[in-house]
Amino acid sequence: MTELTFADWQARASEIEIEGRAFINGQYTDALSGETRPTYNPATGEKLVDVASCGPEDADLAVKYARDAFESGVWADMAPSERKMVLVRWAELIELYAEELALLETLDVGKPISDTFNIDAPSAARTIRWSGEAIDKVYEQIAPTPAGTMGLITRLPLGVVAAIVPWNFPLSTTAWKIAPSLATGNSVIVKPASNTPLTAIRIAELASEAGLPDGVLQILPGPGGSLGQHLSTHMDIDGLTFTGSTPVGKMLMEYSGQSNLKRTFLELGGKSPNIVFADADLDKAANMAAMAVFFNGGQTCTAGTRLIVQDSVHDEFMAKVIECAKGWAPGNPLDPETVMGPMVDQGQYNTVAEYVEVGLGEGAELAYGGKRVLSDEGGYYHEPTIFTGVNNQMRIAQEEIFGPVMSVIKFSDAQEAVEIANDSIFGLAGAVWSRDINTAIKVAEKVRVGTMGVNNYFGGDITVPFGGFKQSGNGRDKSIHAFDDYTELKTTWIEFE
Repeated sequence: MTELTFADWQARASEIEIEGRAFINGQYTDALSGETRPTYNPATGEKLVDVASCGPEDADLAVKYARDAFESGVWADMAPSERKMVLVRWAELIELYAEELALLETLDVGKPISDTFNIDAPSAARTIRWSGEAIDKVYEQIAPTPAGTMGLITRLPLGVVAAIVPWNFPLSTTAWKIAPSLATGNSVIVKPASNTPLTAIRIAELASEAGLPDGVLQILPGPGGSLGQHLSTHMDIDGLTFTGSTPVGKMLMEYSGQSNLKRTFLELGGKSPNIVFADADLDKAANMAAMAVFFNGGQTCTAGTRLIVQDSVHDEFMAKVIECAKGWAPGNPLDPETVMGPMVDQGQYNTVAEYVEVGLGEGAELAYGGKRVLSDEGGYYHEPTIFTGVNNQMRIAQEEIFGPVMSVIKFSDAQEAVEIANDSIFGLAGAVWSRDINTAIKVAEKVRVGTMGVNNYFGGDITVPFGGFKQSGNGRDKSIHAFDDYTELKTTWIEFE
């Protein structure tokens, strides 16, 4: 926990030097076209820095360097124990520069500084260190073959991997992608979200300082449409990993089929159910129900935006939830006391405001919030918002809003709760709250999501896989299971004379 005050962070923000160039072949460089794109502070609307706007020609150059580095074996052929040490040194540097990285993330994304310093930066370091430490403990296999033969089952890196990362958790999600892909020996090209590229640009330099060879990790800021499409159709990229919206994920899968069938792994949207039974610890469940939606301003793919409450305690429970929501009032993200900052940009604020109108139009009851706040600050602040009287067919119950908007749905028994929870195109996360462990486990088993909490929300750490069912994607981030996405299985069959 840093002891820096609001004034301290403001002073550092006024003095920080921000790098906006691409990182290609071990050095910072402008886009070949010379084009730039400004990035803005969501808390004030003010420009932070002009960032290189890379295009297809920059991508082609980065791919060439990545391919050359991979084929040379300078990283791919390095002993796992040696790759481990580079990644561990990199994690140590991220920890050393945690204050700078946290400040960059807050300025770029609008996340509260208490979150970026205490959660995001440590999470990135932990992910990279854990993946590095794990790689020299992964054993290969020998198949049970007949006498006179031997079947070796080995894992090889894919080759060149492109990672397209989102704007809501740029630092920690980038680490989720690059740590296992680098640990397994790949060369990686990261395309950060065009409006939040700053921490990805900075940690690339730290990777180089830690000993990562030139060309093995490169950062290409640029437009999501044209640059993202070029990377996903590139014939010399072997793998693609993406976190973002379901519609974009579907396009990336199509691009894979149209090009070279590159391995494509997707972590997409969610409309996660948070189920509360009458016998739950209602105070704890209410506190976590508010956190599940309002943390990071609801700009979280796992947000528990469908609060599914047993009808016998609905009114009592919602009074508690509304009281908890009052503690999530937005504020300046540089203030360590702030728990919720602004929306990432004007477009996302507009989306949230439009869905509030949709909810009202559908007949839902606005129980709390629903308005813009702190408009004099120049940022994109929206207060926590709660709709009651929602049915699961309403758009606000089915569509991912990606903002601080909770839809509350009643249920009568466990079967109905599961039916409501599974009535969604998504299957990313969820939770169930009950003191009856039999009820909790049975419901948790039947809800079709990749991560399910029992009497908790946002549970889990680097040791467990993360990903979704249905249109929430495929593949897995985190844990040893993530290594599967970045490697090819190879059989070598040997016959002895």
